[in-house]
Amino acid sequence: MEWDSWGEALRGWFSNEWVWSNIGWSVIRIVLILVLGRLTVYIATKTIADSIMERKSSRLAIQTRRIRTVGKLFSNIVTYVVYFVAGLLILAEFNVNLGPLLAGAGVVGLAIGFGAQSLVKDVITGFFIVVEDQFAIGDVVQTGTFKGTVEMIGMRSTRLKSWTGEVHIIPNGMINEVTNFSLNNSMAVIDISVAYEENIDQAERVIREAVEEVEDVEMVRLPEVLGVHSLGPSEVVIRIIAECRPNTQAAITRKLYAHVKKALDSRGIEIPYPKVVTYHRNGEGGVQNGA
Repeated sequence: MEWDSWGEALRGWFSNEWVWSNIGWSVIRIVLILVLGRLTVYIATKTIADSIMERKSSRLAIQTRRIRTVGKLFSNIVTYVVYFVAGLLILAEFNVNLGPLLAGAGVVGLAIGFGAQSLVKDVITGFFIVVEDQFAIGDVVQTGTFKGTVEMIGMRSTRLKSWTGEVHIIPNGMINEVTNFSLNNSMAVIDISVAYEENIDQAERVIREAVEEVEDVEMVRLPEVLGVHSLGPSEVVIRIIAECRPNTQAAITRKLYAHVKKALDSRGIEIPYPKVVTYHRNGEGGVQNGA
């Protein structure tokens, strides 16, 4: 008898037109939700891709990979949000009460936020580093006491390699101020000391001829002799500047120093150096000096 009642209930359920009508409309709504979600993702992704292509055409070639990364990041965010909302709407079609589900998810998210505040801060800071284009892989930057070449930019940490070989892994949340040395051309500043006894005009002329002979692909334009920069205790300081490519000023400075030193030596122009003069008192109270 019990099996007969169950069978009768199932036959009544399957033959109920109202039930099948509700199921049919639910299936149609679920398909419509999936189609609209997919269409929304496609339109958003296409819009982001078009805007990225416009930015790529106006940026340097070295920055295109960074722009593609930002575009992919935004596309993923849009995809996750749309599919999350679509999943909630589909659950609602199965008469799932979303209130307790969303409340529980909110509590879990709040607990995770309190327990991983530093991680959340690192991720948010890393996101804005990429979006705001603060620095890129290959740039030479300084943050705090750390200076080096950027080897990796992650959502949680950034890796720098110093010129002496050390690798610094810095959490993004600790990056408060950044100095980027790779955005613009650098300036090599060379100060040449000449003795007071020398002819300043001749010294400037020799220095100018010497620096104009220096050739280097890293120099943007010829070095410029600015003239007398300062008067020291025993020397006249003549300043030279040279505009060069980013982060090449150290090598250019060394090259110019060596070339100018050779030119001054060949012309007999003295570069001052510390000298000590001693006085010897003789037995009769006289003074005899010597160097």
